[in-house]
Amino acid sequence: MPWTERQQALLQGMGLRIWSPPPPAALRPAAPQAAPLAAPVPVEMPAEPPAESPTPAVAQRVEPTPAHPVVSARTPPAAPAAAAVPPPSAPSPQATGVAAMDWPALREAVAGCQACALCESRKNTVFGVGHTSAEWMIVGEAPGEQEDQQGEPFVGAAGQLLDAMLQAIGLTRVEADAAHQVFIANTLKCRPPRNRNPLPEELAQCAPFLHRQIALVRPKVLLAMGRFAIQQLLGRDEPIGRLRGQIHDYHGTPVIVTYHPAYLLRQPTEKAKAWEDLCLAVSVYRQRQGR
Repeated sequence: MPWTERQQALLQGMGLRIWSPPPPAALRPAAPQAAPLAAPVPVEMPAEPPAESPTPAVAQRVEPTPAHPVVSARTPPAAPAAAAVPPPSAPSPQATGVAAMDWPALREAVAGCQACALCESRKNTVFGVGHTSAEWMIVGEAPGEQEDQQGEPFVGAAGQLLDAMLQAIGLTRVEADAAHQVFIANTLKCRPPRNRNPLPEELAQCAPFLHRQIALVRPKVLLAMGRFAIQQLLGRDEPIGRLRGQIHDYHGTPVIVTYHPAYLLRQPTEKAKAWEDLCLAVSVYRQRQGR
């Protein structure tokens, strides 16, 4: 189905060249296209200028086929010993009751958490935003400086790029119904000093909060953005390039992995791969909807 001028403009706003590679000879004919998602609530486009491109071709949606294996988070394939994730430390006594919390109790527990040293340097905890029964859930990494100041995930340039990516597939973070407004959360709820990588013990302390958020939202699709989000959901530490293009599993919920928007701003040539990941996620979502 040809993309509309509006959709092409959104893709160009992400810095993507719209192209259509010839299908491999062994690839089966594409399945009939399902109806597109409803038009999203408009969101702000990123400040980054679109990449220059010659006359664009029509972008092709990526449809999953049996070539995309389903990988379980509970019984992941064996990884090389060098890529093994260190075993997490035991959760704090405060975290042991998280599995029974409702939204108000969970929010209060995150705001008052002092389970690790990150509480000493944070300005705000970053709980998460969005529809509490969203059909799509986005999991990012640790909060940065602007997230720490505002108490909201994915703000600044990375947040603008994420908004454009979501809008391109008919989703939004602003108020809408559960099928179109996503829920966004981070692996850590506090910013590590100087934006350093999260420590294993910090990820372990925050894991119950994220797992409880997922249990309460009950999304139909999880989109893991970045290495530490993938590590927290799947227990995998291979490079993202090796995990892309697969349908992973988190306790019965499909997980699609992709690059973090902050990485895409540093490596804009990888945006085309991120777009393929989004198309795969849309296809998985439509399959779960029976469309």
